[in-house]
Amino acid sequence: MFEFSPQELNAIWLSLKVASLAVLLALPWAIGVAWLLARKQFWGKSLLNGLVHLPLVLPPVVIGYLLLILMAKRGLIGQYLWQWFGFTFSFSWKGAVLASVIMAFPLMVRSIRLAFESVDPKLEQAARTLGAGPLKCFFTLNLPLALSGIIAGTVLGFARSLGEFGATITFVSNIPNQSKTIPAALFTFIETPNGELAAARLCAVAIGISLVALFCSEWLAQRQKKYAQH
Repeated sequence: MFEFSPQELNAIWLSLKVASLAVLLALPWAIGVAWLLARKQFWGKSLLNGLVHLPLVLPPVVIGYLLLILMAKRGLIGQYLWQWFGFTFSFSWKGAVLASVIMAFPLMVRSIRLAFESVDPKLEQAARTLGAGPLKCFFTLNLPLALSGIIAGTVLGFARSLGEFGATITFVSNIPNQSKTIPAALFTFIETPNGELAAARLCAVAIGISLVALFCSEWLAQRQKKYAQH
């Protein structure tokens, strides 16, 4: 029952690859946007907040369709990427990463923003009076104190990327070794006669990976709390 076929192994490896790259690419931007929304007041803040969280309320298929219009080889932006750099997101794992970044980004920003908002602004004001500049305050005060929220946001982003299906299959289809991640492979096996065992195996793998990610997140958060107390 637990003997994986090459197709299943490829789907597992591709899912881990796509989810990991999506989180790595999204995390710096998520931290920056979350800090901006938590700490700054500026014109257009509500608009930025709405755009960031739009993927949470739109159907994933709509996000995939918009990506198809914008980033496909003949899309509004994608055509220039192809002409100038010979690069395309179409029908490749790169497109799956892009779709996962967009779908995971709001969850990451939301979690990290709450962590930044929980940091007492008076601590930053005190650091400023002692001569610390904005960058030093951010890297030595805000970032360490918000680390548990950053970890939580990273895990949420990884889990969301791992389970991404609608935007990915709309944007880059369901191609083996390119865009057939665990959810796409599950869909294929469910629709295939006698594919129930393969679907069950992939389901168990997805649950196992998610549980390991949650365990690691909790362990890291607890270590960070103990370190902060000392």
